[in-house]
Amino acid sequence: MSTLLVINSSPFQETSVSRHLSEEFVQNWKQANPNGRVITRDLISSGLKTVDAAWVGAAFTPDDARTAEQKQALEVSDMLLGELRAADEYVFGVPMHNFSVPSVLKLWIDQIARVGETFSYDGGTPKGLLTGKKATFLIASGGAYDAGTVMASYNHVEPYLRSVFGFLGVTDTKFLTAGGVSAVNHGKVDRATFLQPHVEAVRSQFVTA
Repeated sequence: MSTLLVINSSPFQETSVSRHLSEEFVQNWKQANPNGRVITRDLISSGLKTVDAAWVGAAFTPDDARTAEQKQALEVSDMLLGELRAADEYVFGVPMHNFSVPSVLKLWIDQIARVGETFSYDGGTPKGLLTGKKATFLIASGGAYDAGTVMASYNHVEPYLRSVFGFLGVTDTKFLTAGGVSAVNHGKVDRATFLQPHVEAVRSQFVTA
């Protein structure tokens, strides 16, 4: 049975383009995997906290040597890691915030990027441990930041996510970007008209030859 982990990071609900596209992805994934399981993680309501010194100390302490306090410090991280390991595939709804990922998504990444858990330095060479997984990133941005555009150099979302997940061993990745959301928000473009090609792009991921 296949398992999909859905991670949303937009602070908006009904008006969020990234959430709309992730919901479309889930619907199509369910049709393609009728016996599959879906795990949903909404980072906005997860209450994630910044990594502190106690967390770092616990993460670098061998599991069998951790105190009760250290184990408690890693409880949330362990839960999130369990979701990552349980899933065969990931889909992320990611709005661009100030040219990068939302702060809540960075908090999540800090919780799951753990030596000995999702990566190692065995032999002095970094090795990703989340192998055999694939991820789709559905990115929504106010402007157009695609390659070849005037603002392309400001796009730190895709390069960052590609680097982080590649480091963790997830190299089977796809990025679908919906740029120009600000025109929709200001009423200059009809929302349904704007969404249609991006919805079709999501659906195309499930078309088999």
